[in-house]
Amino acid sequence: MVVVETSEQELLRRTVTGIAGHFGEAYFREKARAGEKSTELWDAVAEAGFIGVNLPEEYGGGGLGITELAIVCEELGAAGCPLLLIVVSPAISGAIIAAFGSDEQKGRWLPPIATGREKMVFAITEPDAGSNSWNLSTSARLDGDDWLIKGTKYYISGVDEAEWMLVVARTGEDERGRGRLSLFVVPTDAPGLTRHPIDVAIVAPEKQFTLFFDDVRVPALHLIGAEGDGFVQLFYGLNPERITGAAYAIGAGRLALDKAVRYANERKVWKVPIGAHQGLAHPLAKAKIELELAKLMTYKAAWQYDNGENAAEATNMANYAAAEAAIACVDIAIQVHGGNAFSQEFGLTDMWWGTRLSRTAPVSREMILNFIAQQSLGLPKSY
Repeated sequence: MVVVETSEQELLRRTVTGIAGHFGEAYFREKARAGEKSTELWDAVAEAGFIGVNLPEEYGGGGLGITELAIVCEELGAAGCPLLLIVVSPAISGAIIAAFGSDEQKGRWLPPIATGREKMVFAITEPDAGSNSWNLSTSARLDGDDWLIKGTKYYISGVDEAEWMLVVARTGEDERGRGRLSLFVVPTDAPGLTRHPIDVAIVAPEKQFTLFFDDVRVPALHLIGAEGDGFVQLFYGLNPERITGAAYAIGAGRLALDKAVRYANERKVWKVPIGAHQGLAHPLAKAKIELELAKLMTYKAAWQYDNGENAAEATNMANYAAAEAAIACVDIAIQVHGGNAFSQEFGLTDMWWGTRLSRTAPVSREMILNFIAQQSLGLPKSY
């Protein structure tokens, strides 16, 4: 695994930093609190060619990998203006279609995803399934040459600003009675599809929705790959989701730590900066160490994925480490700021819920520990 970035990756990082810095945390917070979309930022990143940097060149992408997309996400997060839909549009949906779609499907959906002209969100979570994908109840059945999709999806991000969604549905059962899964591209304005916003504590431009599919009709062309192959496709897309999610968490941790260090150097109570006291200096140093270790694991996972290796273990470890490190950075930043941490001026309360989410989504800490216990350590399955 290469630890040192190439000159092209360094240039990418500097360029994204410049774009993100032009907008910044204040822009993002203003948009989020006003209930508006961060469209100008999305368009600027798209115009630079970075939305689909991981997608094939022949379909308008950058021809690079998840490593480069992670760099984009990390720098946006570090500037305080993350674009959540990068995780679901090029990272999950784009990666799945590039790997499993037909030539016709790639030609239809990859160019607008790669250039950012259109967005494709991802719909898997259900109220009664949680982390158990085998237990999904949303179903798809053939009706002539079309598929009819029926069911409910929950906590689906950004449906109101996307043209398409990649929907995971049950198309039968295997010999053990588990759901046989398939993936379908569904227009977000399809007849029979209704959505209701979910009121969440996180202040962000992207909204969350409950979706109801009432025999939503999609043509056969919209089935990605073969019927029943959705489980393989699903996990191919979830590794990029977790890598880019980890990169965003690392960016948020960097931002929080920068705030804390700046304040610790400026704030004086007993004649010297409060950062001179070990009670604050040591937790800040510890947070920095943990954040850098998480970053190494994240880019190890990205490197393994881009080089065709089995990245499941590294991806899960990266997701775990990045979440814990980012939460620790925000927590110590709050502690360093004292009462000022709860002033909107410093932006730390807005960061708390978004960073805390990374311990729960896209995969919970407990499911990561289950995976490592069983797959890495060879312990008996516990669930």
